[in-house]
Amino acid sequence: MPVKVVTLEEAAGLVKSDQSMIVGGFGLTGYPVSLLEALSKTDIKGITYISNNVGEPGYGGGMMLRAGQIKKAIGSFFTSNREVVKAYEAGEIEVELIPQGDLAEAIRAGGAGIGGYFTPTSAGTMLAEGKETRVINGKEMVFIEPIRADVAVIRAWKGDKAGNLQYRLTENNFNQAAATAADLVIAEVEEIVEVGEIDPNFVHTPGCFVDYLVEVKLTPEMLGSSATVSPASREADEDRRIIAEAALELLLPGQVVNLGVGIPTLIADLITPEMGITLHSENGMLGVGPAPETGGAMDYPINAGKVPVTALPGASYFDSATSFALIRGGHIDVSVIGGLQVDEAGNIANWAVPGKPVLGVGGAMDLAAGANKLIIAMTHCNKDGEAKIVPACTLPLTAPNAVDMIVTEMAVFEFRQGKLTLIKLLGGHTQDEVRAKTTADYEVAL
Repeated sequence: MPVKVVTLEEAAGLVKSDQSMIVGGFGLTGYPVSLLEALSKTDIKGITYISNNVGEPGYGGGMMLRAGQIKKAIGSFFTSNREVVKAYEAGEIEVELIPQGDLAEAIRAGGAGIGGYFTPTSAGTMLAEGKETRVINGKEMVFIEPIRADVAVIRAWKGDKAGNLQYRLTENNFNQAAATAADLVIAEVEEIVEVGEIDPNFVHTPGCFVDYLVEVKLTPEMLGSSATVSPASREADEDRRIIAEAALELLLPGQVVNLGVGIPTLIADLITPEMGITLHSENGMLGVGPAPETGGAMDYPINAGKVPVTALPGASYFDSATSFALIRGGHIDVSVIGGLQVDEAGNIANWAVPGKPVLGVGGAMDLAAGANKLIIAMTHCNKDGEAKIVPACTLPLTAPNAVDMIVTEMAVFEFRQGKLTLIKLLGGHTQDEVRAKTTADYEVAL
């Protein structure tokens, strides 16, 4: 049917109780905040909410959560909204966790009429339990079912009266796939223009996917934690600085590199254009530059940590399904991620913290399984002084047999012919000190 332009209240009235709803956005960027706020004021309930995250406290899906409208949340990273964790612990909502790349591809598959797919992501982990697995081309693969929903609510920068949509910066993320995978699609847009005003070369979602348009002007107040660059200093303590500098030395000119959250993000501040390293962010960007001095997501793209960043010359933006295709397809040369444990077999555990709800995996499993080289940047011991390089991981695995190198404030290790090997000492530490704080067995080749 032809696209219809409606008010927020009219759009909210289109969603019914007990429906499934795909929500675009990453953090609050490209997130239909105003539509979700309007929905929170209705009397609907029993919604199955499918999205990377459930907004932030009091923003977007966070408002629907407060209104008691969400029955179940399916997504990748819920710990960014502490109220989701609280609701889950209280038994008020169900949660189904899926790696970020699988979420994007499953939605894309649902919209493309594909009956599911096999992926190496999550193989050998607790998230693969109960799922069909096969060995394909020598790799264990997990079957992921497609995702479709009754309704999709998305956000675009421009929409024309034929329903064509154009996204801006990193605001595409899950929106493009979400628009294809629902029976009813409502798009919240910054501006509605006449047919023909969007250059056909820049139509990211064709109008045939869209049913309703709502025009809502974006304000910084709608962007939550991404509204402005944090004034907090990015200076790191000495140990973290040592880790970041040592990890940077392992990167080569011409490589495409993904940096995980935590210690790996410090590496970005050390990279200069002369090094020829291209940074990838899994929410849909190649060519990530340093954080701006001022401004926020109204003016700049954001990275996977939901922090505003600059774009270097030659940068590009794309949707989350394409971004994770880069990872799984072997187009990311190196991924540097944090770790809670690494063991003698090269297993990595970095997403489930003891004593805390397991509600956030993000893109870690995709990166660990898909990058051509995996470097773990982490402190040598945990906050209790216990070794993190261990004989066998006791925490839930992120990926089995995936680690190539480990960098801590004390040393650099490399897996050589499957054997953990100490290759460099750091920070003035001695072999005896490293041995005393490492329970795994390893060889020495300094």
